[in-house]
Amino acid sequence: MELQTHLEEMAKSLGAFYFGVGDLSLTRGGPLTPYEKRLTSEYPLAISVGVPLSSETVDRMGDQEDIPALRNYWFHVYKMISPLIDHITSRLTLIIIREGYRALPIPCTQTLDTDNFRGLFSNKLAASLAGLGWIGKSCLLVTPDRGPRVRWGTILTDAPLHPGKPAGVRCGECMVCVEACPVGAFTGRNFEPSEPREMRMQAGRCNQFLRERGRNIGADACGMCVYICPFGKPRSRKG
Repeated sequence: MELQTHLEEMAKSLGAFYFGVGDLSLTRGGPLTPYEKRLTSEYPLAISVGVPLSSETVDRMGDQEDIPALRNYWFHVYKMISPLIDHITSRLTLIIIREGYRALPIPCTQTLDTDNFRGLFSNKLAASLAGLGWIGKSCLLVTPDRGPRVRWGTILTDAPLHPGKPAGVRCGECMVCVEACPVGAFTGRNFEPSEPREMRMQAGRCNQFLRERGRNIGADACGMCVYICPFGKPRSRKG
């Protein structure tokens, strides 16, 4: 069986709804962190896998005064879905290694730079390169069918896989995520590959707000930008 087909079938059997491969050469000249630049020089491709969040859990984020719902959202995202994604990427990594290729799994929720919300490599960037969606004004990966209601995991690899093509940004003039942010963290600019994230988001505002939430209610949860996106609303889905 072709390796890519085997990996996709395994990922979906373990719980992933989305699978794709991105060409990391497309990031050259873009605003990567120094470490991301190092990684893209070592690995030509990125495998992206996505698991959707429970829409019922996300829909309760519309009421930001509902403390039990906020705590439940945090637990769902970070204690249920994120570990599942890390399990999937770990299993795929073992398959790739067994075939004699290199594979570096990127943890789903690991934050190395807590002030700027940055991990080892951007899972959202990998998913966008694979054509699974586009990066929206909220700096989240927006899928056509579930909007940003999906969590992502990544494996950097040199395995001989076939990359997809990035999708075009479809946010247009929509500003609902920008207007819904309780701390005004988003500038409203559409994603441009050549621009740094700081042109679209002031991560420090979001980080401070979530830290305060954590101290006050025991959960670093907000989820408004996930909840409000029109692409993620149940009525917008097609199957």
